Amino acid sequence: MIITTTPSVEGHPTKNYVGVVFGEVINGVNFIKDFTAGITNIFGGRAGEYEEELINAREDAIAEMSRRAMGKGANAVVGVKVDYETIGQNNSMLMVIASGTAVVIEE
Repeated sequence: MIITTTPSVEGHPTKNYVGVVFGEVINGVNFIKDFTAGITNIFGGRAGEYEEELINAREDAIAEMSRRAMGKGANAVVGVKVDYETIGQNNSMLMVIASGTAVVIEE
């Protein structure tokens, strides 16, 4: 499965547009990560715990979008966009949504 932010895959003509696909992930950030990130905020530096959570959520959302595209018979997703939001009480949940257009390209 080819995943790209561009509107097409260079060198592979699009045979069919299957439709828009999404992958959604909502992950909770636990107390320990909040506490250690708070310490990092006080002393400076990068919040590795949050970065790891963000990377995992993004990869999961893209994988879910890819599975949904394959389920529709696509072999690529073009025009991919990834959005991030915090939701829930005290913004304790991280929501990541990947979206794009599922297509069939010539290989």
